[in-house]
Amino acid sequence: MKDESFLCHNCGLNVKSLGYTARDHCPKCLYSRHVDINPGDRLETCQGMLIPIAIEKHKKAAYKIIYQCEKCERIRKNIMVEDDNMDLIIALSVNKT
Repeated sequence: MKDESFLCHNCGLNVKSLGYTARDHCPKCLYSRHVDINPGDRLETCQGMLIPIAIEKHKKAAYKIIYQCEKCERIRKNIMVEDDNMDLIIALSVNKT
């Protein structure tokens, strides 16, 4: 699993690694890239932008951001982390998939 810093291709933020799991989306704009087949493996060849479209309840107290890839249109889910933009999380939480 690769936990690495990256430059957000949507908003330009220099996103720092989490230090405990693979960071997979920008905490400012919530966008991601379609780079993983399995979380943190960085083996996906699509490389399209993952656009946040909704939020869903996950186990315990966790939530997942639901994405649709702009390139291949696949749906992906990434777990929300503590420093994510809560204004955007709240806005997405009213969307239904």
